Amino acid sequence: MRYNSLSSMLGAIPRIHSITLGGLLLLSSLLNPCGGDVGDFSPCLNYFYQAWPPKGIQGTPICQRYENQYHFATLYSREQRTPWFSAYIYTPPQGKRPKEIWKYEPQLAKSQADGNMVPFPIPPEKVDQNVLESQAVQEDYINSTYTRGHLNPSQHHTDPDDRHATFTLTNVVPQRAGSNDGPWASLENRVSKNLQAYCLGEAYVVTGVIPYEKDRWLKDQGRVAIPEYLWSAYCCRNYSDNLPKSLIDTFPSYAAIGRNDPNSTEEIVPVNPHRKKASLGYDVRPMPLPTLETYLRQRYATPISVFYEQCSGS
Repeated sequence: MRYNSLSSMLGAIPRIHSITLGGLLLLSSLLNPCGGDVGDFSPCLNYFYQAWPPKGIQGTPICQRYENQYHFATLYSREQRTPWFSAYIYTPPQGKRPKEIWKYEPQLAKSQADGNMVPFPIPPEKVDQNVLESQAVQEDYINSTYTRGHLNPSQHHTDPDDRHATFTLTNVVPQRAGSNDGPWASLENRVSKNLQAYCLGEAYVVTGVIPYEKDRWLKDQGRVAIPEYLWSAYCCRNYSDNLPKSLIDTFPSYAAIGRNDPNSTEEIVPVNPHRKKASLGYDVRPMPLPTLETYLRQRYATPISVFYEQCSGS
């Protein structure tokens, strides 16, 4: 990936004070209001701990812009038409789940397009061919056996625009309902509860996928790749001194991997045979951050680092 001079400068001073960092990032966006939102994380480095995106996974960076504001960051695979990961800052949820208005990223289709995500056209109006070729579209998921699985979930945000912004197909992957509505939903709720109760500062979250060793495709059409597992990790350096004993190992960092295929082997995530039928085989396994990175390295065949210095210090 290529970063501009501001990104290089920030990477060289990872100990920079958060207020100063925020000022630099704001200054960058003001000085470059027409810059591209695809291909460079520089405008949205504030969504990564120490302005340090995960290392080792190759893809197309997207600074997710909605209503002329950045809301989170995504590393996207053009070949698989799914995200490798999305990164965001957790804030306590408020209100009901927003209405689903699904959107796409225009700059994936045309580099000179406006950077704001755009709602898909309402039938009978058709999706532009450039959009169809560059990313997943509504039709890919309709009448499939998979749900749209958020990597950055709407219920991990307070601000209504932050929540609406998560409804872009560049932030979702094909996810079985047994996972999305079962153990994975429970993980998202548990993370939200723990961060809301015990994280006293900013909580940086990165959620991504582990692909099959041999690609599998939605509807067998060779367009949208299906992940074998989903993973998630958070980093919260400023947390309560009064953690319950059961949560001592979940701060400052925490990670988990969830099954997206009930027929996958059990080396990474074992199966609880006593689960209800609807969620049987979709277990989630909590683990330390280094263990997650080990599994990512094995599947991606390259070292993977999710957080700067594994969230060990500032």
